[in-house]
Amino acid sequence: MLASQMMNPFVVMKIMCFAMFALALNLLMGFTGIVSFGHAMFFGGGAYMGGYAIKAFGWPLEAGILLAAAVAALLGLGTGVLAVRRHGIYTAMVTLAFAQMLLFLAIQAPFTGGEDGLQSIPRGYFLGLLDTRSEFQLFLTTLILFVAVFLIVFRTVHSPFGQTLKAIRENEARAISLGYHTNRYKLAAFVLSAALSGAAGAMKAVVFELASLTDVSWHTSGEVVLMNLVGGIGTMLGPIAGAAIIIGIQEFLSGIEDWILVINGVIFVVVVIAFRRGVVGEAIGSLARREGR
Repeated sequence: MLASQMMNPFVVMKIMCFAMFALALNLLMGFTGIVSFGHAMFFGGGAYMGGYAIKAFGWPLEAGILLAAAVAALLGLGTGVLAVRRHGIYTAMVTLAFAQMLLFLAIQAPFTGGEDGLQSIPRGYFLGLLDTRSEFQLFLTTLILFVAVFLIVFRTVHSPFGQTLKAIRENEARAISLGYHTNRYKLAAFVLSAALSGAAGAMKAVVFELASLTDVSWHTSGEVVLMNLVGGIGTMLGPIAGAAIIIGIQEFLSGIEDWILVINGVIFVVVVIAFRRGVVGEAIGSLARREGR
């Protein structure tokens, strides 16, 4: 039953959208050391802005995604200016506060549809070539964006900029002593993470033709953190594995939605106790130990 659900194209597309979101957060949390409890503001903000531009203004899909990324980047800049000056739980609380403010705006703003959400977002052509009204071509479009986001994160992590982010994560005081303006690097990572999250949100809105309050809620922020913890923080494949596991479990248990939050909590406890580095992190560690032997 689970296998048949996981083969559903829309479930796979949902996994890819949330994997992009998780990769974006992992760039911030796993490679920079900044914990965000409000990343849904970028994901949901991108979903609303991209979806509205496509629906109300008739913009093509790629323009809507770019607008979503730009708006999310601006939100990330405004939030990051304050967040990167704090440390630890205080940074997380700043992001959560901004996310709750955006949730309030999404409820009150006339163009969001309130509790009903922004519905009937049309699907059109992507780059003038792929007709996303076709399920197969919609899948290809989602896959293309997923690969693009993965490559952007991969290239960033393996660039001199990414190595500096890792140095800040490991020992910020030492990075400062070496002459790096760490707040600038952290802010740049924050903005890039926000932009990629916005693009993922816009793609999710197009796939399901809907942007809803769930996209900007703290539950979504918690889920994407859980995806990284389950898959493995600070790894490239961890967020993808985590998204597949969490979304797969949610789809399998869709008949008992009231228990999903409880089950997510149980998963979190099990991962913290048994898989401290996540599924992918533990697998990498196991392979390293075998090679050492």
